[in-house]
Amino acid sequence: MTGLYLEEFSAGQLVRHSITRTVTESDNVLFSVMTMNPQPLHIDFDFASKTEWGKPLVNSLFTLGLMIGISVHDTTLGTTIANLGMTETVFPHPVFHGDTIRVETEVISVRESQSKPDRGIVEFEHRAFNQDGTLVAKCRRHAMIRKRLA
Repeated sequence: MTGLYLEEFSAGQLVRHSITRTVTESDNVLFSVMTMNPQPLHIDFDFASKTEWGKPLVNSLFTLGLMIGISVHDTTLGTTIANLGMTETVFPHPVFHGDTIRVETEVISVRESQSKPDRGIVEFEHRAFNQDGTLVAKCRRHAMIRKRLA
């Protein structure tokens, strides 16, 4: 298990995740179909070719999931009790087939639970960038994290 316990997080901590991922057409189409999202901007090349982008955009919920997923090995693998919510989620630039995504995570705040002594809450800000360094996604996430057993 490589996840960090509550005591190992501190506000201002920045993790630049070493895992990167190139997004494929298959990723985008499969995710869109699996989530029952028929948006032609994601799955119809002809439709997408007539938009301002000229090609399909990767489903933004795939991008969100990928961004958080890339962060897991370095932050919360095996130590998360629950995700409590995500806020301030933005997609300032589209992701396209063939883009390679890298992620960094900043710890915004850490606090112990007021009702359960074995856990606490960490607020993360995840940021995803494409291969050109352009910010493609960002969100704040609150997660309930285990404390290290004494």
